[in-house]
Amino acid sequence: MSEANGGVMPGWSVETLHDDFRQCLREATLLYDSETEHQRLRVFRNPTFGRILTLDGVVQVTEGDEFIYHEMMAHVPIFAHGAASRVLIVGGGDGGMAREALKHRGVERVVMVEIDAGVIEFSRRYLPGIGDGAFDDPRLEVVIADGADYMKAEGEAFDVIIVDSTDPIGPGVTLFTDTFYGHARNRMKPGGIIVTQNGVPFLQGGELTGTLRAFGALFEDATCYLTQVPTYVCGPMAMGWGSDGDARQVELPTLERRFAEAGFETRFYTPEVHKAAFALPVYVQKLFP
Repeated sequence: MSEANGGVMPGWSVETLHDDFRQCLREATLLYDSETEHQRLRVFRNPTFGRILTLDGVVQVTEGDEFIYHEMMAHVPIFAHGAASRVLIVGGGDGGMAREALKHRGVERVVMVEIDAGVIEFSRRYLPGIGDGAFDDPRLEVVIADGADYMKAEGEAFDVIIVDSTDPIGPGVTLFTDTFYGHARNRMKPGGIIVTQNGVPFLQGGELTGTLRAFGALFEDATCYLTQVPTYVCGPMAMGWGSDGDARQVELPTLERRFAEAGFETRFYTPEVHKAAFALPVYVQKLFP
């Protein structure tokens, strides 16, 4: 029984991220349960979603639907950029984001900054299909460090920065601050793009508004795009977008050509989905500062 369910509903993991909403997932088999220096890690199997990873009781990734999140966070900025060779991933210890970024032959180097080595270790053991060999790719460098500290330090610049963070609780709080975004701006190449995980706007509107306020002060092009991940419930989830270039305006035929030339298959992303993801419903538009 998950610690998150407060002693009720044996055999179910009850996510308590939101004050007035609960998501329940049946735990057919508990595979891993351990407390690290930073957070409690659990992996259990669900008949519909396969293996599920939770951090402090909050669903992070499932085998069943992870491809949607990882494809949309990685391929939208990389295909929009068109010539990305260096990609920085903040978080992403399960390896899924690196897996998708490394599918691009033009990407010469991926740096993943993960605060918790334990996440990587148990992901490789208990969720090997999500990384799918990414950790063995020589183009990937893994740095065990606080993402905020890494971003603050002087160092190489990147074409694409992907902030694959947890929600703004615990160690993830610092990755949602104006200071962090300002330091990220300094680590971007001209024409670079940053995308961020900004939760489900219907329930976490303040999180998106805060990021968009910071991006509006830092970037010429500050917005978000949407995708639908079944286990991130109560509407579409938002990815923040910041850039000083015009990559968001790339035309559909160009995206189609880049996608065809990339030579790999996807399960969710298409050039058409890419373009449509930036069409925002009114309630999301109203969250812009």
